[in-house]
Amino acid sequence: MRYLILLGMTVCTLHTACAQQKIDDLHPYDYTIEKDIRVLHGAVVSAHPLASRVGAIILQQGGNAVDAAIATQLALAVVYPGAGNLGGGGFLVGHLKNGHNIAIDYRETAPAKAHRDMYLDSLGNPITQLSLDGQLAAGIPGTVAGLFASMKYAKLPFTKLIDPAIRLAEKGFVITSSEANGMNAARGDFERLNTSKTAFVRDQPWKAGDTLVQKELAHTLTLIRNKGAAGFYQGETAANIVAEMKRGNGIISLQDLKNYKAKERTAVAFNYKGYTIVTMPLPSSGGICLQQLMGMVENYPLSQWGFLSPQSVQLMVEAERRAYADRAQFLGDPDFVKVPYAKLTDRKYLAARMQDFIPGKAGSSDKTKAGVFPESEETTHLSIIDEEGNAIAVTTTLNGHFGSRTVVGKSGFILNNEMDDFSVKPGVPNMYGLVGTEANSIAPAKRMLSSMTPTLVLQQNQVLYSLGTPGGATIITSVFQTLMNTLEFGLSPSDAINKPKFHHQWLPDEITVEPSFPDSTIVALQGMGYKVVKRSPIGRTEIIKRAPESRFLEASGDKRGDDSAAGY
Repeated sequence: MRYLILLGMTVCTLHTACAQQKIDDLHPYDYTIEKDIRVLHGAVVSAHPLASRVGAIILQQGGNAVDAAIATQLALAVVYPGAGNLGGGGFLVGHLKNGHNIAIDYRETAPAKAHRDMYLDSLGNPITQLSLDGQLAAGIPGTVAGLFASMKYAKLPFTKLIDPAIRLAEKGFVITSSEANGMNAARGDFERLNTSKTAFVRDQPWKAGDTLVQKELAHTLTLIRNKGAAGFYQGETAANIVAEMKRGNGIISLQDLKNYKAKERTAVAFNYKGYTIVTMPLPSSGGICLQQLMGMVENYPLSQWGFLSPQSVQLMVEAERRAYADRAQFLGDPDFVKVPYAKLTDRKYLAARMQDFIPGKAGSSDKTKAGVFPESEETTHLSIIDEEGNAIAVTTTLNGHFGSRTVVGKSGFILNNEMDDFSVKPGVPNMYGLVGTEANSIAPAKRMLSSMTPTLVLQQNQVLYSLGTPGGATIITSVFQTLMNTLEFGLSPSDAINKPKFHHQWLPDEITVEPSFPDSTIVALQGMGYKVVKRSPIGRTEIIKRAPESRFLEASGDKRGDDSAAGY
């Protein structure tokens, strides 16, 4: 047994991988983390090298980008248990070779017994731990339904797409140091919140090079392979989920699971200086906020001001302040709430939002409220582009790292804690510090508001970029910053995602920056009156660029994790 993991690698030499690969070649102890690759035919980038390689092999065996996205997500459910999942949900945005854009919503929903005040005590105060830990924190999982909703755009049989995940769960795979550290850190919660032993806890602490075997998860995946979505939402697995609910204080029922449906929605598409940005509609707040952010900065000379200059950072921060104020006030599940989308994205409205922007002087969130009209951090992202011109961006989540820390007994997968993405109480921040109003209050079958922002950039109706990131509240600003880094500042894909990031979300009224953020810019921002706080790394952005002039695909995985690119 052997394995090769290149830890701490920031950039690998760009290369073209040509050797024909087969699923049988996928050895769980023999893989390399590739941060940057340059290939001709198809590329996949995700949070784990084995998952990326699974997707690349599917492309090489005749699958399209949707096939690869399904297979990669299933593999991530095994090899990246902190966020990859069967027990969570997500969003898929795609551009197909026929020019059609697609958006598939498989966000979790609230159970039928959920209600507005379910996380409040008798005095009306929030009991925040109830929406974070254990069975009651879980929404109805949407991932499996989303995978089958995606199959109408795939070419290969589902059995072929799920087999690599079954194999990785059954035989096990070698873990990296970051995976070992994550499971060790969560051990206490796993022991506290589960009544039966899970695969993620063992007698000795985990270390890099150990093998994680998940027999129960392999069985669940096999049921899905044999019975389709019914292998998860009905029968044995559904019964196991309900039994898990009864072991705690959970409320998901058999009928909840049977009733769950993924939804196809109309993708958000808007123009930015000749580029078409394609992204996710509500209940993702990402698409509408991204359109607001880019609309608010479009008429300013960002490219002249330069990357991470005080002027460009200030402008982007002030746009973020205003977009997040609107997010808190107006956004929610469009099936339950009438959201004034057209007004929020109107160019005159966006220009008016920036009228009180003063270059060189900090704004104030006490003064900046939601606009007036004339009348959510453990997520994972994958990007794929194939040689036919199909492109996919998928962001999925359990919400917190390892979700609710509750593993479904006998089924081996972790449940989400997505209920915390609702407004537990209007005005009370969630785990990411985001506040909301009645628009995002809890109601049965309602989808909680999300920040996930899978995004594509088109030029003359051809895909130029596929990108996205995890990061809870920072997702929208990370995608925004990556787009500015590429479209305005001309950074390479690798630099666009790996250079220092910053974030502002209206409340709290502060700019948070990564440790490597330039001191000179921090000093300049402080001189304008901003509070600047250094924080841990922001997100793990994945990006693929199709270079029109060379036809090559340049794929980059974020240096902040074990993210890896693969292709041929």
